[in-house]
Amino acid sequence: MKKYIAIIFSAVMMLMSSCNDYIDVLPKGMRIPTTLQDFEALMRNEYSANYLACAQAPYLLNDKFVGTNACRNQDNLTTCHYMWKEDRDRTLLNASTEDVFDNGYGIIGVMNTIIENAPGATDATDAEKNEVLAYAYAVRAFVLFQIVNYYADAYDPVKADATPGVPLIYSANLNAPWHQGSVKEVYDQILSDFNKSIELGVPEKAMTAVQPDRGAVEAGLARVYLSMREYDKALAHAEAALDRNSRLFDWNDFYAQYKDRVDNPDDYNKITSPMDHVNVENFWFCSGNGNPNYPCSDIDIPEERRAMFEPGDVRALCRWKKYQSQADVYYRGMLTGYYNLSGIATPEVYLIKAECQVRKGNITDGLETLDTVRKTRLAPDSYTPSAASDEGEAIAKIRRAKADELINSIYPFIDAKRLNAEGKYTVTITKTFDDKAYTLSPTSHLWTMVFPANAINRPGNGTLTQNSK
Repeated sequence: MKKYIAIIFSAVMMLMSSCNDYIDVLPKGMRIPTTLQDFEALMRNEYSANYLACAQAPYLLNDKFVGTNACRNQDNLTTCHYMWKEDRDRTLLNASTEDVFDNGYGIIGVMNTIIENAPGATDATDAEKNEVLAYAYAVRAFVLFQIVNYYADAYDPVKADATPGVPLIYSANLNAPWHQGSVKEVYDQILSDFNKSIELGVPEKAMTAVQPDRGAVEAGLARVYLSMREYDKALAHAEAALDRNSRLFDWNDFYAQYKDRVDNPDDYNKITSPMDHVNVENFWFCSGNGNPNYPCSDIDIPEERRAMFEPGDVRALCRWKKYQSQADVYYRGMLTGYYNLSGIATPEVYLIKAECQVRKGNITDGLETLDTVRKTRLAPDSYTPSAASDEGEAIAKIRRAKADELINSIYPFIDAKRLNAEGKYTVTITKTFDDKAYTLSPTSHLWTMVFPANAINRPGNGTLTQNSK
């Protein structure tokens, strides 16, 4: 299946300013969008509008396993990040395309197409049009948040206005002008899009799992305000989201169902993932690895990463099993199916709420919120209530839970960047490989990813400069 491509930088557009200028890149059998159903259907094509990868972020965190041979002998972007090669010029390694950029701006192009053209759609009421537009603004905001936190430095209230950000594209028209906004300007646009979605009346219940409803928008605003260090607003939006959906999936029930297979060290047959479109935790479902049209296997993780999970974590027990392949020992992913890695779900929102409570001096309340999630992840005989002597210890516990919860998504990476930029609770990662110690410092330039060459070399009607090296 072809993608819908609407990336100004690649000069391939789905829709011009009129139907006569339409470029035929739609999958065979699809009509030129004219009705509201046509535009709404664009949003539900998961491979085109609901697949947002996180690419190199898990490798930098060493959350995703890379074999010993690759670490020693390969010179590519993955190994550069996994081995923290600060002396390597990543612009030479990221020499073609990259899913974060191409898929991200592809989704933005689809949303721009809807925003520009759906108001003129036929056979629909204004309320029906506004619903689809509300979805489009919300999705654009979610995607832009991920892109800016991948390719630009983390939001710093003091520096954000002068920190180079990412392209801001408001049109799906070929050769439409665009500019590279500052980090503050990009965040302002994200907030504007989320608020526009609310203004348009984003419904309490979306048409499908891949369209964000009001709870998803509230959760998205909580995520953004946390990154901006505006804890009062983040807390208010987190609570508004949880008022709409506070359900958690109990991994103890899942473990009980598959206990014989999970506990058998020789059984490597895959189990169907419960983290799919219909999981009760979902606010908005967006795929983040593999092909969203087909089931994908869970990731493989290093031994060291598996050891970081809290003892008694039955979720980790169900998802990974120790495996040896030649010289490598790692934990093989044991689930297969669909994963909401780039959308948003209740556990993250609980943990945003927990951090905001702690930041506001309510450590006890924050830890109780944290424990609401932990109880559904830990075996009953392993669970004890969280305790912390100060704010820093409490935040460390929340960050650990969040990193485990959102592993293989971009959000542990975004959290680490956020804490590093704040400077109060920085994240330093260490490891030993071939008897040599390696460290990724909080100030490393590797925390900001480089734009791929296709974006730099074919920028269309704008200018794009690198934010890192």
